[in-house]
Amino acid sequence: MTYGRDERALFQGAAAELYDDIVAAEAIADDDPRLADDAPERPAFDLLVEFGLLQHDEDEKRWVPEDPASVQSRVVSPLSQQAADLLTESSEWAKAFGALSQSWRRSPLSTARGPFTYLHSNGIAQFIAGIVSEAEEEMLTAQPQTGRDAASLAAAATRDIAMLERGTKMRTLYQHSARRSTFTGKYVAAVTERGAEVRTLDEFFNRMIVVDRRVAVIPAGDDLRTAIAIREPSIVAYLVDIFERTWARGRPFTNRESGTLKGIAAEQRAMTIRMLVEGHSDPVSAKRLGVSPRTYAGYVADLKTEYEAETRFQLGYAMGLRGDSGGPADDAPDDVE
Repeated sequence: MTYGRDERALFQGAAAELYDDIVAAEAIADDDPRLADDAPERPAFDLLVEFGLLQHDEDEKRWVPEDPASVQSRVVSPLSQQAADLLTESSEWAKAFGALSQSWRRSPLSTARGPFTYLHSNGIAQFIAGIVSEAEEEMLTAQPQTGRDAASLAAAATRDIAMLERGTKMRTLYQHSARRSTFTGKYVAAVTERGAEVRTLDEFFNRMIVVDRRVAVIPAGDDLRTAIAIREPSIVAYLVDIFERTWARGRPFTNRESGTLKGIAAEQRAMTIRMLVEGHSDPVSAKRLGVSPRTYAGYVADLKTEYEAETRFQLGYAMGLRGDSGGPADDAPDDVE
């Protein structure tokens, strides 16, 4: 018999506490109130008995604890075998779908529907998962920091690690603000350990994924609920060219040298000034910087302090006197690998 999450939660919680108490007392009597049918500890007790961690002493009318090492394999080994079986089955399903995909690409139908496919809501993630699973040579991605929560990053990590372990190369661009995200940091650590390259920069084009330079996926609107899959070679090549030019300006995510961090701060400062000079609203400016409106307000407050200004009008006047319009930061990327 195999056990699932519910049994594990019970085992790690109430059952573990009860087991600790029984070990400390060296046994638990049959008439202990915790073993009553309606006692809250009863499910935990039953699970310990089922696992063989408690053995009944008929003579003493009590339950005696057993060494967990002696029964662990009976629980863990079936799960390990089940995991191996699932991996094998998953591989066979992938081969089966791969054969169908080849048939589709060879058929006139693959081009009859045109080079553009509109994707909606949940269909976007499903489509991306499909093309990533087929990636053979390279995946290029641009990921604005906004919208990347822990759940989406965990799903992306599982998908991308599987691709990298097949030998496919991967390059990803984030905004500088991604460096402050714990979840993004964990994702980057996981993929770079397997050969991916990740860089950041102050601002770039919107979300994009390009697989094997044959298909690109970009948003069809600001709400990210509709996307377009593009297979037109000339457009895909154009998007790749934009990516390559932007990639050349990026700074390696894993680089924490003081010079790099100073350059990043200068670029974010320059970007904030440009947003102010161009008259963008705070929500728009924050989105383009990849930060929350509150963080962006902090950037503006820092500039007020730097220019000794109390209001934004005074700040604009002071920047105008200095001729500071938020042009390219003084520190150009000199640490690109």
